[in-house]
Order: sequence, then C-alpha cells, then structure tokens
Amino acid sequence: MIAPAVTPRTVSTGVRLGYGVGSFCTATFNAVPGLLLLYYMTNFLAVPAWLAGVVVAAPKVWDLVINPAVGRWSDRTRSRLGPRRPWLLAGALTTPVAFFLTFAGPSLTGVDAALYVGACFIAAATAYALFEVPYKAMPAEMTDDYHERTALLQWRMVFIGAATAISGILAPTIVNSQGENGTLDSHRLMAVVIAAIMMAAMLGAFFGTARAPMTGAPEPDGGRWREQFAAARGNPAFVWLLLLSCTQMLAVSMMLAAAPYFASYTIGDPKATNTLFAALVGPMLLTMPLWVRLSRRFDKRGAMLIAALLFGGGTLATLATPLIGSWYAHAMLLLVGTGVAGVQLLQFSMLADVIATDALTTGKRRAGVFTGLWTAIESGVSSFGALIFGVILSAGGFIESEPSTPVQQPDSAVTAVLIGQTAVPALIIFLSVLMTLKYRLSPAAVPATDASA
Repeated sequence: MIAPAVTPRTVSTGVRLGYGVGSFCTATFNAVPGLLLLYYMTNFLAVPAWLAGVVVAAPKVWDLVINPAVGRWSDRTRSRLGPRRPWLLAGALTTPVAFFLTFAGPSLTGVDAALYVGACFIAAATAYALFEVPYKAMPAEMTDDYHERTALLQWRMVFIGAATAISGILAPTIVNSQGENGTLDSHRLMAVVIAAIMMAAMLGAFFGTARAPMTGAPEPDGGRWREQFAAARGNPAFVWLLLLSCTQMLAVSMMLAAAPYFASYTIGDPKATNTLFAALVGPMLLTMPLWVRLSRRFDKRGAMLIAALLFGGGTLATLATPLIGSWYAHAMLLLVGTGVAGVQLLQFSMLADVIATDALTTGKRRAGVFTGLWTAIESGVSSFGALIFGVILSAGGFIESEPSTPVQQPDSAVTAVLIGQTAVPALIIFLSVLMTLKYRLSPAAVPATDASA
C-alpha cells in the first residue's frame, strides 16, 4: 500500500510579515551599539580605546550564561500563547528601557563612564536575550520543508535590511544633528527614538505570530544542562555552522565598530557614515530573491561560498580607498552588502535545517537549546570585533578625547583605522570560506516532507 503524500507545511504571508517585523529589533539592537557605542565612549566620554573595547565585549560574555538559560526555559514553557511568544513579550517590555539608559547616563567620563555604560549594556543584553533566543528558534517549528525555511527567512532578511538601513542611517543622523560630530544630548535623543522603534518591532512580532503554525514539535528534552550541551557539541553540522557564523559575525562587528572612524579619518567626513551604511544595507533589500534562487540552484552551501567570496573580496578591495576616493569605498560596500545579505540569510536557513533535523531524528524539542547556544557564542565572539578594533586603534596610537578638546590623530592611528576596517575583516571572511567546505547538511540529508518544493 502506498502511503499518501504529505503536503509540506507552508507559512502564510501574514505570519511571515508578523515574524519578520521582529527583525527591526534584532537588527537595530546589534547595529546601533556596534556602530556607535565604541565611538561614543572614546570621543564623548573620554574612555581609553582599549577600555571601551572591553566594555563593548564584556557584557556579551554574560550571553554565554543567559542565552542558553532562556533557550532551555522557552523549550519547557507551556502556554496558551505557545512556548516562545511569552518570552517575546517579556523582552519587548524591558529591552528598550535598558537600551535607552546605555546612551543616556549622567555626566561621567573615563573609568566611571565605562562602568556605567557597561552595567547598562549588561542589563540590555539580558533583556534582549528574552526576545532574541525564542525568536530565532521559531522558524524551525513553523515549517518542516527544507526550502520553505529559506523562503520564510527571506522576509526576515528583508526586514533586517530595512531596519539596518533605518537604524544605521537614522541613528548617526540624529547624533550628528547637533553639530558635525554630535553631542551628549543628541545621543540621548537618538536613544529615545531607537528604543521606541525596537519596542514597536518587538510587540509587532509578538502579535504577528499569534497564528504561526507549529510542526507538531516533540516533547522538550528533559536532560540536564551538560547532557543537552553535549548533544549540541555532538552534532557536526551544528558545530561547523556555528564556527562559520562566528567568523563571519566577527568580521561584521569589526566593520561596524570601525565605520565611524573610517568615515572620519579615512574619508574625512563623519557624516559619510550614513551613506556608507546605506551602500552596505541597500543590497539586503534588493537581493534576497537572488539568494533564494541561488540556494536552490547551487544548494545552500554553494550559495554560501559565493556570498562569502563577495563579502571578503569587496572588503579587501576597500583597502584602496585612500588612493581612489570616497566614491570607490561606496561602490565596494555595495559589493560587500550583496555578500552580507546572502551570508546572513543562509546562516539562519541552515540553522533552522539543523534544528529541524535534530528534532526529527532524536524526538526531542531542543530548538531553544540550540539557538541559545548559537546566539550566546555568536554574540560573545562578535563582541570581540569591537575589542579587536579597539586594540588595533591603541596599537596605532589613537588618542581618546572629548568634544570640547578635539585632537589631531597621528598618521599611525589613521592607518590603524584603515587596516581594522578592511584587511583584518577580509582575512577572517576568507577563513569562513574554508569552513563552509566542511558543512555537509543537504536536502538529501534532511528528513523533511519535501526537499524539492
């Protein structure tokens, strides 16, 4: 007797939009501190570059504890709202407040300012984990089809592109609205606006996923922490994908931290941060259908190789900016942005495959554990981008300052900015190309209802 064909579970357009809008928060929370926090501390609070790098990196170490915990809690949550959505609401009500306080503290400088910003950033990271971990676990439970996950996450990436453009252009614009390099008051105004955007996006995701389908996820894994972590470590596809993502995010975070310095000291115009960011994120809004087609044509691993080569090649080519000029930097960042769009889409699509495969082969619900580990380790590693860039600046002799006492940076510091924006991130991205070759999960290896849809 022939078993009836199983129709792959699809996700409605309304739910895709509802889920995708949450990326206005995830993109904004990562982009704005990554773009402005290091510069804010070194150039407005007189925090030494190395210490500012530590402040940006240190709260992310806490993610190694809180993110897996939130993932485990969301796996075990039973609610009429679903296992993940109550956590989305908790994050929506707390993250914006802590984010605002990070940029809106008392008039402190030096070590005191570093301690205050660090404490607020830890609080923001904790609140954000309540939203981020369950949010990223949801796609693996919304559909059981290999290519449908990419189509679902395409919408998320479109919102990431829009949010990154809005936050990456709007935030510096607000900061620079009260003077060429901004003021403390303009940073506080920026924090109010961005916090409001994040709250609207998070609440939108909470309400927008009310009708999200579930694939009949199995029972939560009742094992202890050590057993669950061992299961994740024992999944070769997850391990290689995590390593791949960490290298790519390390490069992205370095470039974000370096962007205001690159605009100010390489191009010579602090306001160029806006147009550089537009060049970087514009392709995210336009190239998603292209990457979906490429992932079907060359499979996800082949498309990832293409995306990483575009990302790394464009980043390395930007090294020639001082010789050619600002227009060239913008052109190269369009190429970089095209690669970044593909890299980020495929990362999340491949992660959803790994989680779904694990659930079907083990009979355990561990989406929260996997995404908790993923976000914690990825966040911790990516935070070192600002730290590494801060160390490069210090090695180049960069001089910290306050708006009232501007300084002339030595040539060695200007060179350090260029190297930290281009050559070092490019080398990291090319390493990720080699890692991609180790990834083995394909449609034939994923026990889905239909891998050819």
